[in-house]
Amino acid sequence: MRQLLCTLALTCLAQTGLADTSCGGNFSSFVSDLKTEAISNGIEPATADAFFDGIRQDPAVLAADRKQGVFQIPFVDFARRLISEDRLRRGRANAQKYDAVFDRVETDYGVDRGVLLAFWAFETDYGAFQGDFNTADALVTLAHDCRRPELFRPQALAAVTLFAQGGFDPRRTTGAWAGEIGMVQMLPRDILENGVDGDGDGVVSLKTSAPDALLSGAKMLQDLGWRAGEPWLAEVTMPSDFDWSQTGLETTKPVSEWLSLGVKPRNGPLADGLTGSVLLPQGKDGPAFLAYPNFRVYFDWNQSFTYVMTAAYFATRLQGAQVFDAGAPRTGLDGTQMKALQTKLEARGHDVGGIDGILGAATRAAVRAEQTRLGLTVDGWPTPELLSQL
Repeated sequence: MRQLLCTLALTCLAQTGLADTSCGGNFSSFVSDLKTEAISNGIEPATADAFFDGIRQDPAVLAADRKQGVFQIPFVDFARRLISEDRLRRGRANAQKYDAVFDRVETDYGVDRGVLLAFWAFETDYGAFQGDFNTADALVTLAHDCRRPELFRPQALAAVTLFAQGGFDPRRTTGAWAGEIGMVQMLPRDILENGVDGDGDGVVSLKTSAPDALLSGAKMLQDLGWRAGEPWLAEVTMPSDFDWSQTGLETTKPVSEWLSLGVKPRNGPLADGLTGSVLLPQGKDGPAFLAYPNFRVYFDWNQSFTYVMTAAYFATRLQGAQVFDAGAPRTGLDGTQMKALQTKLEARGHDVGGIDGILGAATRAAVRAEQTRLGLTVDGWPTPELLSQL
């Protein structure tokens, strides 16, 4: 199951360009260059030697990086797969068990407990499955690979710094294939910047201490721009005659304006005074949500639209929201069809973020543009009809 739930925390994308992003070539030479850079950054040569001695390229990491088909599953099916009564029950039990910790999360960082519980559940099933990839090998392997060196080279160097500080063992520290560590899966740079000793034992241990992991995750969300005490997502119902072109992350309006347009809440009143965007993860005939500003912070944790929607929704369930109304979405595209669609969209000049068969935010924006051009319903949900017309 951990293979299916592996996600990539992209919290350092805003920091790209801070380190050399050279990649590829002979692996041993690459490791030598990385060691030289670590020493130039102030790491003692003996420490750098100890970290990099024994580093190996891990083909299983590259295979996992290329195989993320779980994110091709539509939102309704994805949410049903990840959210079970057992997960809800254990989430509520953990909320009680760590009530004092969550009080600190909410007081110190302004993050609702449901948000951290949802990440904890999805990332590691409440700490049960934290990954068994060697973290140092994974980070250096991905830094060497030329798909995203701007992300992973700084993280590999951050792991060296953690090692120098005594908070990382390059031979024994394990985690997810993408280098995340601990119960809520944080990358080394995030641990350096946002690690919190939540249990007061003098060390930050995200693998074995729930207080450390939860408070560190909350601090990271705050650092990413989480707005204290504000909601993040609410399910809504839509009028049948709505102008669907107004939906999507590209359009933001005051909540009062959405209400005036006939948007109605399903779980208590909407947060008047805030702004939001109406999101239709499976088009106008599927579920509908109002995403508040905090929702966008989720994309700094993970860039998969489906994962973000599901994590944000699960957080509302843990806070007491009812099961969403799935509606009757129109037939979508399978993975092969989605890749064909992305290829056609790219040929028309749209940036879809790569041909991966995943309906991410960039592909949705391109779909909406083509729906507008072709006179179709502009709801961001790609159908066989759209593929045929393209």
